[in-house]
Amino acid sequence: MERESMEFDVLIVGAGPAGLASAIRLKQLNAELNVCVVEKGSEVGAHILSGAIFEPRALDELLPEWRTMEAPIRTPVSEDEIYLLKANGATRMPNALVPKTMHNQGNFVISLGNLCRWLAEQAEGLGVEIYPGFAAAEIVVDEGVVKGVITGDMGVGQDGQPKDSHMPGMALHAKYTVFAEGCRGHLGKQLIQQFALDEGKSPQHYGLGIKEIWQVPADQHQPGKVVHTAGWPLAENGASGGGFLYHADDGQVVVGLITDLNYQNPYLSPFEEFQRYKTHPVIAKTLQGGERVSYGARAITKGGFNSLPKMHFPGGLLVGCDAGTLNFAKIKGSHTAMKSGMLAAETIAKALTEQPQGGEALADYWQRFANSWLFDELYQSRNFGPALHKYGSVLGGAFNYLDQNWFKGRMPLTLKDKGQDHESLLPIQQSEMIEYPKPDGKLSFDRLSSVFLSSTHHEEDQPCHLRLADPAIPTEVNLVQYAEPAQRYCPAGVYEIVGEGEEARLQINAANCVHCKTCDIKDPSQNITWVTPEGGGGPNYPNM
Repeated sequence: MERESMEFDVLIVGAGPAGLASAIRLKQLNAELNVCVVEKGSEVGAHILSGAIFEPRALDELLPEWRTMEAPIRTPVSEDEIYLLKANGATRMPNALVPKTMHNQGNFVISLGNLCRWLAEQAEGLGVEIYPGFAAAEIVVDEGVVKGVITGDMGVGQDGQPKDSHMPGMALHAKYTVFAEGCRGHLGKQLIQQFALDEGKSPQHYGLGIKEIWQVPADQHQPGKVVHTAGWPLAENGASGGGFLYHADDGQVVVGLITDLNYQNPYLSPFEEFQRYKTHPVIAKTLQGGERVSYGARAITKGGFNSLPKMHFPGGLLVGCDAGTLNFAKIKGSHTAMKSGMLAAETIAKALTEQPQGGEALADYWQRFANSWLFDELYQSRNFGPALHKYGSVLGGAFNYLDQNWFKGRMPLTLKDKGQDHESLLPIQQSEMIEYPKPDGKLSFDRLSSVFLSSTHHEEDQPCHLRLADPAIPTEVNLVQYAEPAQRYCPAGVYEIVGEGEEARLQINAANCVHCKTCDIKDPSQNITWVTPEGGGGPNYPNM
C-alpha cells in the first residue's frame, strides 16, 4: 500500500507527561529540531487518567517559572490521612508510623489530563508539532533499527475491507523515536519482546486503577485533603491494593481503588470491589449527597526498579510508564515519567549533535538515568511493592516503615516478586464464589452507566481492536477453568459469555473499551492482545 510519509528529527508516541516533557526539553536544548508528537486520543488529555497527587520536582526543572504561567496546579495538599479499613471500622495510622514516601507535604491535588493539556500548549509554543487523533499502529524497523511508526488506517470495516471513507495511515519517519504510550503500551510491549529488553529482570507487575469524580456538598469538601486506605474490601477476598480520596478544587473530590492484578480468585471483580469501597463510612461520609460526574479506569505499571527493562534500543527509547518508572511507594508516576522523558531528550539531543554510528547511539541513556535523582528514588523504593505482596498490608507496611524511615530505602536486601500477574489465578474448584450487592444508584452503580460517564466512543464499523489468538480458548479453557474472568476483571463490560453449554461464546463489546489494558495483562491464557483502534476512539475524559 502506498502511504504518505513525513520526516522528523524526533518522533514521540504519546502526549502524556513523559512524551510532552521530552518534547519540551528537546526544543529547549535545540530550537531547530523538528519534533513531532502523535496522540491516539481525540485531543491531548482525552486518555489521561491518574489520581492524582502531583510532586512538582521534575516540572521545577523543566519549566521553573510554572507558578507564574497559569499552570493548572492550584490545590496544595493540606493534610494526609491513612487508614487501615475493616468491614466494620477503621484504624487511622499515626503519621509518625507512615512510610515517609506516603507523606505529601509540598505536593498538589491536580487533574493530570489538564496538566497535559497545558504542557501541550507550552510544547506547541516552542514549535513542537502535536497531532491528536493519530494512533501509532505499527513500528517501522529497517535492518534492526527503529525508524518511526505507521499510523492506523481510517475507514476500514469490520470485515477488514476499505470503506468509502478509507484513508491509509501515514508513515512517520524519524532519526530517533521515543515511545511514551503509558502503561502496557502496545508498541512498547512489542519492542520489549523484539529487543529482549526485559531479559534478566523481575516480571513486570500491574494494578487496575478505577476512579470517579464527584461534586460534593460544600460542608463535606476540604480542599487539599488526601486520604489513602488499605485493607477492606480487597483484603476480605484475599487481594491487595488500596483506595484513595482526594479533595480537589471547585467542590470536587476524586475517589478510586487500585486492585493489584496478582489476585488469585477468578470470581473477584475490581469494579464491584470499588463499588463496595465507596460504601465504607470513611469514604461515604464525603460522597453522600454528592453527584458522580465522571468515571474511568486505567492499568498501572507498578513493578518498580526491579522490573525496569533496558530502555534504549537501536533507534529509540522507552520512557514513563511504557518502561515502568512509576514509584509505587509514593503512588505517583507523573514526576518520574517527566524526568525519564527529559533524560531521553538530553540523550537524543547529544546523539543528534555527535551523530554516533551503530545501534548503540542512545546507550548512554542508562548512565544519565543512573546519575539522576530518578534512579535514586526508584532504587530506594525497590522493596515497597514486593514487601506488601509477600507479607500483606500490616507486616508489609511495617517492613516498609523500617525500610523507608530508618534505612532510607537502603536496607541491605532486595525483595523480588516472582511470577506474572496472569499466572496467579486459581481454578474455580479452588476458589470461593463472591456475591456482590446490587448497586444502590447513590454510592454504587453498574458498569454501563459508569462507562457512559467516560464519554467513550468508537466507530462501530471497524475491526475489533481486542484480538483473540484462538477464538476457542475463552469457552474451552477460560470458562471451564476460571469461569471466564474477563467478564469480571474488565471495568467496562466489554466481555460477556452469552449462551450456555455448547452454545456458549465470548461476546466482545469493543465499543465499551476504555483502553485500560487489563485484559491484555490479566487474561490467564494470554489470548487477548489489545491493539489500537481508529485514532480518536476511546474515552474522552474532561479532567481526569
